[in-house]
Amino acid sequence: MKMDSYTRFLENKSQLLGNFGFDPVYMPDRLFDFQKHVTEWGLKKGRAAYYLDTGLGKTLVQLVTAENIVRHTNGNVLILTPLAVAFQFIKEAKTIDMDIYHSKDGKIKSKITVTNYERLHHFNSKDFQGVILDESSILKNFDGAYKTQITEFMRKIKYRYLSTATPSPNDFIELGTSSEALGYLGHMDMLSRYFSNKENTSKPQDIGTKWDLKPHAKDAFFKWVNSWSISIKKPSDLGFSDDKYNLPELVKNYHTVRNEKSLTIEGQMQMFNMTAKTMTEVREEQKATIPQRCEKAAELSEGKTSVYWTNFNKESEMLNVLDKEAIEIKGSMNIDKKEEILLAFADGEIKRIITKPKMTSFGLNWQHCNHTVLFPTWSYEQYYQAIRRFWRFGQKRPVTVDLVYSDGQKRVLETLELKMKKSVELQQRLNDNLHGHIEPNIQKKTGDILLPNFI
Repeated sequence: MKMDSYTRFLENKSQLLGNFGFDPVYMPDRLFDFQKHVTEWGLKKGRAAYYLDTGLGKTLVQLVTAENIVRHTNGNVLILTPLAVAFQFIKEAKTIDMDIYHSKDGKIKSKITVTNYERLHHFNSKDFQGVILDESSILKNFDGAYKTQITEFMRKIKYRYLSTATPSPNDFIELGTSSEALGYLGHMDMLSRYFSNKENTSKPQDIGTKWDLKPHAKDAFFKWVNSWSISIKKPSDLGFSDDKYNLPELVKNYHTVRNEKSLTIEGQMQMFNMTAKTMTEVREEQKATIPQRCEKAAELSEGKTSVYWTNFNKESEMLNVLDKEAIEIKGSMNIDKKEEILLAFADGEIKRIITKPKMTSFGLNWQHCNHTVLFPTWSYEQYYQAIRRFWRFGQKRPVTVDLVYSDGQKRVLETLELKMKKSVELQQRLNDNLHGHIEPNIQKKTGDILLPNFI
């Protein structure tokens, strides 16, 4: 191995690599200045993640990215979205006279095709020069085999993009799998390089709780993440004006219902109902208070345009009985039926819907609605995504979130508050190393490199 090749080897190991893309060939006037900046950066990278908060125009940025790939390669681009979000892409594409086709069966009738994640099996990666994953955080909601299918599909395509509002504040595997899908450092390599494992295990199911950033590697980790992603909460993070991007007031009301029943935990009846601490205890507390919580939720939503966010089928079923104007979205429904209900709600044809965060909390724009009722769980991301369907840039009215929980679930609320702080910290660290313009930190040797005899 010669000195030049050895130096290149060190540069490659740094994982702070250069660009794989091209200069923009198309930039519509409709883009705001900060959106142009993000799009230009992403196109030059060629493989990148857009971490733009809700309402900052991710849909438009992704569409312009796709159009540039088409014009540069004369090839096809596939955009994958959550349920019912494909229609938002079609609507947005019309504002810049872009040709885009919503395919439900794998047929390609336009250079740019949009489809749901659930329909990916209809498509062949060989047919595309570019792929864009909208609301890529949703991948955590799919089982391992399906997630692997999406990741493998993406790896075989030259230009690759991920897009989501914000990476999870306590789930580092998301950043690792995102990097791996984009063709950068694999998630296990990421963990071994930047994290320490207190339990000396590499089990993926432990990631996010058992792995901690090495103290000396924190700056290097966030610089590495910013070498392939761009993260902003508002335009001023990039030095642009926030004049058109001020959020309305968010009003959070907390409603506690009393649990009168004695809980049975692992076959043992509890003499006194204490604050639930474990996942099992929380689950039993939730089940025991379904009637009280549903009655309170229906009372809070009466006469309003609203969304009920539930976790159990029995909650949905009871709300459907209590609220005759609400339409329930069931997991057993086919994709077309779910989309039909979601579109009808977005168009104001349905006053209230009953759904679950894991099914419909990603990507949908519901600025026509400014009220929601939420049964909170441990999941901060579901909580955040559910609220941001309404509380987003473009919403003109204050947004009211009514959180309904039992008196034994106080620890769940405390955990959500803690995760919220961690999310703010993560976003700040990403913004501190903004733009992804990070040069490889490689020390240049002034003398000759001494190689071992076997090289």
